[in-house]
Amino acid sequence: MTVDAELPAGVPGIDVPRLADWLARALPGTGRITAIDLIAGGRSNLTYGITLDGGRRIVLRRPPLGHVLPTAHDMGREYRVLSALGAGSDVPVPTTLAFCEDEDVIGARFYLMDFVEGRVLRTVEDAADLTPEQAGGLSEALATALAAVHTVDVEAVGLGDFGRPGGYMTRQLKRWGKQWDASQEAIRATGNVHDLPEYDRLVSRLAERLPADAPARLVHGDFRLDNALARLEPRPEIAAVVDWEMSTLGDPLSDLGLTLVYWAEAGDAELLPVGATITTAPGFHTRREFAERYAALTGFDLSEMDFYVAFACFKLAVILEGIHARYLQNATVGEGFDRIGDAVPVLLDRAHRTLDERSPW
Repeated sequence: MTVDAELPAGVPGIDVPRLADWLARALPGTGRITAIDLIAGGRSNLTYGITLDGGRRIVLRRPPLGHVLPTAHDMGREYRVLSALGAGSDVPVPTTLAFCEDEDVIGARFYLMDFVEGRVLRTVEDAADLTPEQAGGLSEALATALAAVHTVDVEAVGLGDFGRPGGYMTRQLKRWGKQWDASQEAIRATGNVHDLPEYDRLVSRLAERLPADAPARLVHGDFRLDNALARLEPRPEIAAVVDWEMSTLGDPLSDLGLTLVYWAEAGDAELLPVGATITTAPGFHTRREFAERYAALTGFDLSEMDFYVAFACFKLAVILEGIHARYLQNATVGEGFDRIGDAVPVLLDRAHRTLDERSPW
């Protein structure tokens, strides 16, 4: 495969000539690469749009640059779950094309998938052309998509060994604690300090409330509106759920808890620099309404949702601390990373408040 002579020799995170050579072997007949662009919005794994001869668009996913948390950003797992769901489930996902294990090609393992037409709806400005009826329809569609993820027959689609569901929440608390420690070490190495004493107290409180094991379900790990591609016509729908890098088998309510943390409402005192503030627009469900719709679709008991929301605040705080560490290392690609660290103490405070009030709303 050849590369358009006008393309830059280096795109951040991509060795264009090497990628072109590999693509010619992995997907013969696709034609030359005519453009590569970083798809904005990702705070973790990097997503690129690749334009080929004839205007065909495909997508490449690779891990982030710089500080990478241990066990995170496993391209093979993400490729596997997308391939399995695309072949045998009702969960809308992009079609996978090829996986590359050779890190010498672009500096990391990566995979390719088809480009899906759809909108990433994130900000209030994105809602300018949405009617309240469409906003309500998107809320319903997202709840339906989440319910579809959690009711997949994992054995039937070949994901029965995709994780160790026993002791899932206990392992999650330990895993994210290790990630936090790794990020603190990386931050100190840059000469900075992020002193957050409420973190340790939160870990202790969560450990005291760990729930009994739930039946094994597929969990996405970062489910939110702007990790989906939406279409509005002829009716609101989720065209594809994306960003499966943290998917595994475990407790589905951990997914719902994180979705609720991301879900902003018009009266919220603070808005996070991640997630979709578009949900503050007229017509979108409230957090309670979204959860009730999900419960109606799945039949799951939501009586302990305050724990899951608090745990989601903890998990998201750890994730953002890792991104903050990469920002301090000057290893982020794109814009909007300068405020990520400010959200961490906000999330820790929200977790404590949720546990104090015993309310996830």
